[in-house]
Amino acid sequence: MHVVIMGCGRVGSTLARSLEDRGHTVSIIDSNPDAFRRLGPSFNGTKVTGIGFDQDVLDRAGIDKADAFAAVSSGDNSNIIAARVARETFGIQQVVARIYDPGRAEVYQRLGITTVATVKWTADQVLRRILPAGAEPDFRDPSGTIRLDQLRVNEAWVGQRTVKFQEQSGSRIAWIDRLGEGMLPTRDTVIQEGDTLHLVMREENAGRVYSVYNDGPEAE
Repeated sequence: MHVVIMGCGRVGSTLARSLEDRGHTVSIIDSNPDAFRRLGPSFNGTKVTGIGFDQDVLDRAGIDKADAFAAVSSGDNSNIIAARVARETFGIQQVVARIYDPGRAEVYQRLGITTVATVKWTADQVLRRILPAGAEPDFRDPSGTIRLDQLRVNEAWVGQRTVKFQEQSGSRIAWIDRLGEGMLPTRDTVIQEGDTLHLVMREENAGRVYSVYNDGPEAE
């Protein structure tokens, strides 16, 4: 892939080096040429000084051959404008914008612009580490509608089919960690002792899911 990045701060420079390490080509844009020092001497990509939503600057960065665009500067407005130019003017489908304001991130996500809400993501990560297990999910989508939780299987569900748990809880088992490996459940998969279930559910149904998990299967 060829990826164009706007913003050579800590996130942009780390992203650029990570992409190069994976064999991709990178062009990185920043209005401050001193910012490129963060890339280090081993960086082989293209460094472009300028404003990341300027079409001439994007042309110099090779936007015409780009497979993806990441706007990760320190300004929400600049990131959104650049993301829209990349997608709407140059037709780049894989576009991501870093947004500090969680409210804005949700709005732009609904408009079809993939966003990473830095503040909300960081807060969620801290909450997961200080609250009891299950209080905060492993992942919550930007709209706050869908969450992903992992649960060590309750003994009451050992020997039951995964489809039964899904039907009674209203959740979906995305995958199971079993004996050190991940597996995708089928309708015939039986829950075993030691399994870790990765559950996808609607936020509004989380209480019901945990109630069914703790209470065990309903009598048939």
